[in-house]
Amino acid sequence: MTVKPNILKVAVSVAIIGAAMVGVHFFNAAQNRTAVAVPKEALPTGRVKFAPNAPQLSSLKIVTATEAPLPASDSLNGRIAYDENVTARVTSPVAGRVVALHAEIGDKVSRGAVMANIDSPDLASAEADWRKAQADELRKKLAFERAKILLDGEVLARKDYESAETDYQQAKAETKRAALRMRNLHANGKEDGQFGLAAPISGIVADKQINPGQEVRPDLPNPLFIVTDLTRLWVIVDVPERIAIDIHPGQTVAFETDAYADRPFSATVDRVGLVLDPVTRRIQVRCLVKNIDLKLKPEMFARVSFLAGDGGRKAIPLPNTSFFAEGMYSYVFVEKQAGIFEKRRVNMAVRGHERSFVDAGLTKGERVVTEGAFLLNAEAAGDAQ
Repeated sequence: MTVKPNILKVAVSVAIIGAAMVGVHFFNAAQNRTAVAVPKEALPTGRVKFAPNAPQLSSLKIVTATEAPLPASDSLNGRIAYDENVTARVTSPVAGRVVALHAEIGDKVSRGAVMANIDSPDLASAEADWRKAQADELRKKLAFERAKILLDGEVLARKDYESAETDYQQAKAETKRAALRMRNLHANGKEDGQFGLAAPISGIVADKQINPGQEVRPDLPNPLFIVTDLTRLWVIVDVPERIAIDIHPGQTVAFETDAYADRPFSATVDRVGLVLDPVTRRIQVRCLVKNIDLKLKPEMFARVSFLAGDGGRKAIPLPNTSFFAEGMYSYVFVEKQAGIFEKRRVNMAVRGHERSFVDAGLTKGERVVTEGAFLLNAEAAGDAQ
């Protein structure tokens, strides 16, 4: 009598388990039918699509393609230098000791302005020689005038007259020599031995290698002052001979510096060297730069591109982060619509250090991904699988 209830309980449990298994089976079937009914959107090969709020979009940077003159060559290394036509390196023409300074780096000076005072025994000696020569000239001039009067009165021999005239001419020559020496020293003849080191041109004091109490002399290896016009600079480039034949004065030049990586500068070719360096096999080219805002500094390094000119070919400059390579070819991603990107093969006509120029595969006005191209390429490869 006690067995029948147990059999009943077992039968009920088996029925419940069977119903659960049937329910799971139908649930999975329904899920599979749903997945089949809503397939993933198929995209053409090389295209990537993101939802409007996809987090991947925040890591992309997109710019509109613009055209620019195609450079005649790859970027070349150059350096910024003083324009020597408006630069003076000032040294002391006499030996002495610095007693006062009147100019510092960055000061504007006018031509003839005294930048330093030097106590110089050499100058004192030159001043004494000049005064002595003046006095000797005056004495011999009076002697010559007396001899002329005596000759006219027939009381002096002609040879004595001629001797007095010769002495006077020699004294005049010595006075002139001493005066020229004083003028070359830019000395004022105050007989105090103080020499004023003056600026030979107007400009800005770009460098100073002089201090109070310093001993100076004419043969120092470095100039005491460099005075220049910093609004005018040169860019010096050593150009390979295969490129030099296409460079001419007046040609437009574009260059970049490490200090201002995002700002391009322009210059104009001024001179092309006539002699090839036998060691480097390069020709030096000098370009003129207008540095009105004084951003550029002498001795900065520059990456220089010689442009083909306004009538030359046009190309699209892009940062090098825009490109990725597959095999022998280069590619970029172009935004076709909001959130939709297309992989595009391009031709890089000129490769630069920071940017390169595309002459095929893109058109002006298209929106190009400049940061995040590798992410898009990974997404495209995942979709293809």
